[in-house]
Amino acid sequence: MSDLRLVIATELERARARTALLTDAVDDDDLTRQHSPLMSPLVWDLAHVGNQEELWLVRDVGGRDPVRHDIDELYDAFKHARSDRPALPLLSPAEARAYTARVRDKALDVLDRVRFDQGRRLVDGGFAFGMIVQHEQQHDETMLATHQLRGGTPVLTAPAPPAGGETAAEVLIDAGRFTMGTDTEPWALDNERPAHPVDVGAFWIDATPVTNGAYLAFMDAGGYDDPRWWSERGWRYRQKADLTAPLHWIRDAGGWLRSRFGHVEPVRADEPVVHVCFFEAEAYAAWAGKRLPTEAEWEKAARWDPATGRSRRYPWGDDPPGLRHANLGQRHLSPAPAGAYPDGASPQGVHQLIGDVWEWTSSGFHAYPGFSAFPYREYSEVFFGGDYRVLRGGSFGTDAAACRGTFRNWDHPIRRQIFSGFRCARDA
Repeated sequence: MSDLRLVIATELERARARTALLTDAVDDDDLTRQHSPLMSPLVWDLAHVGNQEELWLVRDVGGRDPVRHDIDELYDAFKHARSDRPALPLLSPAEARAYTARVRDKALDVLDRVRFDQGRRLVDGGFAFGMIVQHEQQHDETMLATHQLRGGTPVLTAPAPPAGGETAAEVLIDAGRFTMGTDTEPWALDNERPAHPVDVGAFWIDATPVTNGAYLAFMDAGGYDDPRWWSERGWRYRQKADLTAPLHWIRDAGGWLRSRFGHVEPVRADEPVVHVCFFEAEAYAAWAGKRLPTEAEWEKAARWDPATGRSRRYPWGDDPPGLRHANLGQRHLSPAPAGAYPDGASPQGVHQLIGDVWEWTSSGFHAYPGFSAFPYREYSEVFFGGDYRVLRGGSFGTDAAACRGTFRNWDHPIRRQIFSGFRCARDA
């Protein structure tokens, strides 16, 4: 087996092992139940990842006959809203597992036979296989978020993240041009392309994401009750949704607790705050006399190397994320304390830009200059210009295969069920 085939096979297996862990951890009733109207039943996600694998790898790349042509519409994410999916005639847990296993067998057979040198963009560098790996890992993170929303006995376990460390409060990023996006990352998705120069003014950026302790200071100062810190739209939503604390926080006589995958525990002051929406992040930044970074500022802080003037794949360099670099891949079930990964810092000393929490930016989701939709418009293009804000960096629930310095995530500014936090910036 060639090196590329081995890498692909390994990544496909890693993704499927995580899918199995998340779905085997609960019984069939939990798999078919909808734990929140914001999320699909876990069994829908399970069959959906198999269906996407069938569509792209078995049928398109492999040119094989359909495994189950009758279920395509059921598992088309654009056909049915998440809140409507429990009413669909979905595959049972046993049927979904059998289906995804059969599709995987055929996909691996396609992998054994495909030629990567045929000049077809979909398979160059193994792109279609990388797209499917990332798709499954993204749904695994979505299923992990569903686990956070489910009630009942805790079923997921993981060791605690490493201890925190000392960092600066802020880091100055000098003004100048840098290269944003990529032309060289073989599995980069269309919205990350093409690479293009961007001029960014000098700015200060927080050395770590905003912590629970810092956010508590905002709360204790009456931040949720003072419209001065909120945008007009944000204040309307704060009132409508009765926001008073991050999602999953519980007021206790002795302070604040949080519910984490079924466990109730004290809020740790040194961990990045998580499960806050864009409006909450925006309000905190205003209260602190700062703002949220733009997407370009965030990427420059994460990738620009002032010594060479080039943009790296990751803050620490071009090597893939290792255990010492970042909190990724569901190895831990919470963000790590501030300063926990000194080896993952940027050359300027900005920490935890990858992993821990998705970071809200102030930017809407738009195409880069020269963007071309590939391999289908529905991955990115249909979302451009909508009511979205870009998030960067990944979370503790994001796999390394679906996270890099150029990776772009986006969501509605009201979303809190995702593993979202933020850091602040200010003009220099």
